[in-house]
Amino acid sequence: QVQLVESGGGLVQAGGSLRLSCTASGSIFGINTMGWHRQAPGKPRELVAVVASGGGTNYADAVKGRFTISRDNAKNTVYLQMNSLKPEDTAIYYCYYRGYNAYWGRGTQVTVSS
Repeated sequence: QVQLVESGGGLVQAGGSLRLSCTASGSIFGINTMGWHRQAPGKPRELVAVVASGGGTNYADAVKGRFTISRDNAKNTVYLQMNSLKPEDTAIYYCYYRGYNAYWGRGTQVTVSS
């Protein structure tokens, strides 16, 4: 089992910034992928950004150029720096970990007001 603890969500005005953090603990597999998905009301969950333990990244087109994902392997922690936030970024953001199995955190609310 892997436990994921998220922090950093909140309310921000359009154009503002937030930084999300997520720390994994438990049965961590050395080669893994961590990242973020999000789900807005009435919409399916979607990938935001992921980063592999080797450093490779993948971003949703909607966030490219605005969001930056990074990780600290020694701390099993992934970060999502979100800049130039838009109202359409409003969603619950879920931390994601995939090693041998896939896990999601409980989610943190991000609300962007116009």
